[in-house]
Parts: sequence; C-alpha cells; structure tokens
Amino acid sequence: MTGAESGRQPVRRREILREAVADALRAAVVSGEMEPGVVYSAPALAARFGVSATPVREAMLDLVREGMVDSVPNKGFRVTEISPTDLDHIVELRLLIEPITVWRVVPLVPEEDLPTLGRMAQRIVDRAECGDLLGYSEADRRFHLALLAYGGNPALVQTISQLHARTRLLGLSSVARRGRLRAAAEEHQRLVELIALRDQRGARTLMRAHIEQMRPERTDDTERAGEAERAEDSRTDRAV
Repeated sequence: MTGAESGRQPVRRREILREAVADALRAAVVSGEMEPGVVYSAPALAARFGVSATPVREAMLDLVREGMVDSVPNKGFRVTEISPTDLDHIVELRLLIEPITVWRVVPLVPEEDLPTLGRMAQRIVDRAECGDLLGYSEADRRFHLALLAYGGNPALVQTISQLHARTRLLGLSSVARRGRLRAAAEEHQRLVELIALRDQRGARTLMRAHIEQMRPERTDDTERAGEAERAEDSRTDRAV
C-alpha cells in the first residue's frame, strides 16, 4: 500500500461515518423523533449516536443544505417546520419535474431492469401493508430516485431527493388519513407495468396523480393550475 493510499483510507472512513450519521439524522427528522422547532446541539446528538461531535456537525450541515434543519449560531441546529403551504409548494415543484421526466425515461429503462424496479415497488406495498410510514417513505424515495436516474441528470435526482426529504411524513400522513396508502403504494407497481408497455403518456399521467395526492388539500387555484398543466400535456402529446 502506498503512502497516498494509506492517507486516503482515513478520509474515506470519515466520509462513510459522516454519511451514516447523516442518514440516521434524516431518519430521526423524518420520523419526528427530532421535533420541529427544537434546537439540538452537536455534542448531545453525538452522545445519542455514540460518535464524536465532528461527524455530527458535518452531517447536520448537509441537512442544512437540504432544508431539513437551520443552523443556530452558538447553539446547534433547529429542525425546520413544514406548514401545509410549504408542503403544497414542494408538491408543486415535484409536479413540474417528475411527470415529464418519467415521460422521457420510459423508453430508456432497459428490459432487464424491470424486475428490479418491480421488487422495489413491491417493497413499498409491503411497507404500506404494515402501516410503516417511515419504511414506506424510504422505499418510495429509493424507487422514485432510481427511476428518475435513467434520465441521466444527477442534479435533477438530487433536487427530488432533497424535496422528498423536506416533505418528511406529512404528505404520506395525509394519504394515510384518507385511507389511500395501500392504493398509493400499488401505483408504483402499475407504473412499472406502464414502463414495460412503453406507455409514456400513461406513466406521466399516473405519476402526476400519484404526486398530486400528497397535497394537504385542494384549492380552486391548484385545481386550475392542474387543469392548465393537463392541457399543456395534451398539446405536447399532439406535437410528439
């Protein structure tokens, strides 16, 4: 082993630890274990996770960039609060990005990748049947990001990952309260079927409806916006 290689190993170990801590912190925020509005110090979080304060601070800065927490000078980090309006805005952004991206990637998904996507979709259904919102959220995130990645735009995938993290369980809770969690989960399986059929329009329509149900409520303005978007999609179909 060269000196350069041995020097890289500690750096890589720190990166792995930072990523592991960041994942644990995200899960704590998403699940509500870390409560919105509460300030958490790096030393206290380090003690909770059994690590030093340095990787916690580094990981929390990642979450600051993702909009999940705010930095509080000389105190620590505060979990950001998400209002119904915030959730609606996030859903609106996802609606602008994901349906059209899915439309584009449908012809790009290799046939041999469909079984993997099918297993990922089944995982979401399994979590829905158990009523495991946290597990559902993570399985849902993995599926959406894997599908969008076929578009070859890492920045887009990262953006959706951050938006997904910011919604936490609020959107899913809304779906669950309406008794639609299982149906929403099964939409992922239907999406894989549409991809197998190379049905671009069907996949885009399903993705829009799937994301739309995450809204906390519908208003006249959002309904009109949805109608305008559907009209634009219709014009796109005629142009293709």
